[in-house]
Amino acid sequence: MLHSLPASSVSPPPLSAAERRFALYAYRALLTEVNLTPKPGLVDRDNNGAHQDMHIGHFYRSARAIGVWLPRFIRQGRQDAALPADRVLARLRPLGLACENHMFHVTGGVNTHKGSVFALGLLCCAFGRLSSPTPAALCAEVAAICQGLTVRELQRNNAGQSAGQRLYRRFGLSGARGEAEAGFPLVLHGALPRYLRRLRQGDNAQSALQDCLLWLMAHNGDTNVAARGGMAGLRWLQQRAAQLLAQGGAGGRDGIARLRQFDAECTARHLSPGGCADLLIVTWLLAQISPPALQE
Repeated sequence: MLHSLPASSVSPPPLSAAERRFALYAYRALLTEVNLTPKPGLVDRDNNGAHQDMHIGHFYRSARAIGVWLPRFIRQGRQDAALPADRVLARLRPLGLACENHMFHVTGGVNTHKGSVFALGLLCCAFGRLSSPTPAALCAEVAAICQGLTVRELQRNNAGQSAGQRLYRRFGLSGARGEAEAGFPLVLHGALPRYLRRLRQGDNAQSALQDCLLWLMAHNGDTNVAARGGMAGLRWLQQRAAQLLAQGGAGGRDGIARLRQFDAECTARHLSPGGCADLLIVTWLLAQISPPALQE
């Protein structure tokens, strides 16, 4: 059951130009990820990957629905800017659940972006709370907001009712909760600097993102993959992604052909690295506000 936040008779001030721009970037990040093609095991413009219950149209509808809520996450963060970080998550949850319900409504119950709602909602809230929202500051703020989340929801109160709880109990994988609580280290210290470095070198943005996705697949304990293929499936996917990177990645000779083969293999094994896709969305978003020093 959703509980609304306390009503206020005072209309909140409009978002600043920077806040509106960040909300737009967050929306565009969703579209950038789904349009990236090919992507092993994931829905893209070529095929539905390992999914039989969704197609690219679901993702477009989902992105539009989520886009309506992104400014609200920023506004909530600004409204709660004076609160200690450990009090913010409880106040943010009703907004996140409402956004998630809207997503399910427009997709007919298909889970397209649940992990992205979690990550983008946190980042937009953090953006609203900060006066100087650099990528590092945003990730640190998200970590502060989520402090203790893994212990509360995956250790102490693990009833095994959610897929994340079952995977933590069985394999010790903390998934999206653990990555957010740690401040998105795979993005901040891995995928993001790699993506920015590739852009500085003049590489194609698409191949740079595809290689970032491969890097995330090689390093992330993706609970979406483990849920479908167990730890054996996760290890196979990590090793296969690392192999493609060692062969030159998407930009290397026959790189796209190898990606398409990897896609076919993931589809045959019913493996979809949705958690890595969520982190790729975060990567692209943070790249849009990275300091010029990182891009020169």
